[in-house]
Amino acid sequence: MHAYALASVAVPVTAVLYGLAGVVRRRTAARHGRALDRWAAVLADPYQAAVGRWWPGDETQAAAARLLLDGLVTVNHRGNLSPSPAAADPARTPGHPLPEALLAALLRRTAPATLGSIELRDAEFQTARREFRAARPALLTVGEPARPARFGLYLVLAELILHLVGLMSLQPEGPAEWAAAWAAWAGVIAQLIWFRVYDRARGVGWTADADAVQALHHGPHHPALQALGVRDPEALRRLRASRLRTRRRRNRGRRRRAGTPAGVQ
Repeated sequence: MHAYALASVAVPVTAVLYGLAGVVRRRTAARHGRALDRWAAVLADPYQAAVGRWWPGDETQAAAARLLLDGLVTVNHRGNLSPSPAAADPARTPGHPLPEALLAALLRRTAPATLGSIELRDAEFQTARREFRAARPALLTVGEPARPARFGLYLVLAELILHLVGLMSLQPEGPAEWAAAWAAWAGVIAQLIWFRVYDRARGVGWTADADAVQALHHGPHHPALQALGVRDPEALRRLRASRLRTRRRRNRGRRRRAGTPAGVQ
């Protein structure tokens, strides 16, 4: 194969491949930007930001903390939640569907209830929680980019092998042919490097973007939980105990007298 023919193919193909890498880089960066913007818009709702967290900081716990801060609910030392007199006032609403659903669940009860019991047994609260989670718009994935099409890579590899075979059999004569041969070799080497360049172009910024999403999703706890921890740490502790209990004690939250068996009131 002649050096001029090899150079006339290797150089244009190399230019096309690097142009493709630039286009992929721009498109990937734009996709990541859209994904981060959508995540930021969804997580602007602190209850949505709490979805998927470990239970001490999830959306249910945050809703209960909001009700406690607003004075619509009280929690006793056993973790039993009760609506306060203010809960009957139509003007005193939590202002968010999730704490409103939790308050409605407590108002439907004839006795105090634990947070764990409501979450486990109250069908209407479970439905409200599912609807709240389903209301989140589809979020674009920010992670490692998809693999490129294998067919395209096979074509590039076939072209590389063809050029390598041709270059190995070359016997250039004169400065012009040597220049063409060196141009062909430079194109082949650049194409070998292109595989790494293209891989980086597909994943431009994906690690930083994924870290940014994790920071948004696993940042500070819900403002209500933070405020309750500052204002009344004991209430926050009781709220956690309430979540761990799935049924209310028989003594309805009253302290048992010392020495009284558990089954005796």
